[in-house]
Amino acid sequence: MILIDCHTHTQYSMDSDADIVQMIERAKALNLSAYAITDHCECNFWYPEEHYSTEEAVFAHDYFNYQKDFENSVSAVTSLKEKYADFNLICGVEMGQAMLDIEVAEKIANDKRLDFIIASVHQIKNEQDFYYIDYNNMTMDEIYNLLERYFVEVYELCKWGKFDVLGHLTYCIRYMKMRNGINPDLSRFDEIIAESFRELAQKGKGIEINTSGIRQKCSHSFPSLKYVQLFHDVGGEVLSIGSDAHTVEDLGANVSECIEIAKTAGFKNVCCFRNRRPHFISI
Repeated sequence: MILIDCHTHTQYSMDSDADIVQMIERAKALNLSAYAITDHCECNFWYPEEHYSTEEAVFAHDYFNYQKDFENSVSAVTSLKEKYADFNLICGVEMGQAMLDIEVAEKIANDKRLDFIIASVHQIKNEQDFYYIDYNNMTMDEIYNLLERYFVEVYELCKWGKFDVLGHLTYCIRYMKMRNGINPDLSRFDEIIAESFRELAQKGKGIEINTSGIRQKCSHSFPSLKYVQLFHDVGGEVLSIGSDAHTVEDLGANVSECIEIAKTAGFKNVCCFRNRRPHFISI
């Protein structure tokens, strides 16, 4: 089976200590056909802390200046691509919250060193990252309101479209489901999800199947088979797969299961990227 891992984090992400060289060596040992390093870069906290008002800073959780992380990661991977010239090492970024600072997002999108951009929504305007929200203090009406705002922001992101794949759709339910046992009915958002997917398909953009939910006991990938199938059915062709590994041990985890999800949804290929162009790999 052809294996790829196109969503991973290293020492240049604020929530990972994974040594970048060890990650590459592990990817080689796994005989991955493609391996992308996509360290975090949250557009809404690109600048040092003093750039932001007190009201804005409360949503940063004491971490700012993603510009520095971005430059460190991209510079390191660009250099390592020369050292590992015989290996399909891809220079990527996980670009968070593009809609909250379009100017920064445009700057990232125009960086010629990048092979690959994942666009993710980890938090929405005037809200904490979904990781930090206390769902026990919310009613179901409040939760559905939060989810509606998430899917609207995802739709706006897809209309903008200056990225390669949409990262881990349904990230919004990861922590409420894992920690609080809250499992909202996402079917009420199916139409706006379909509209988002149509935008991506028309632009030749894609989605990823993020394997992290499987190992984190959510029982499914992000998104689940239902939405991978929906993307296929509205004409989507570009499909990436990533473990979202933040440790060497998790690199490549559950990728084989997600390739089976892709096949079940009707996909014949998965994609990796070079110079922001998709390369299709038969599965």
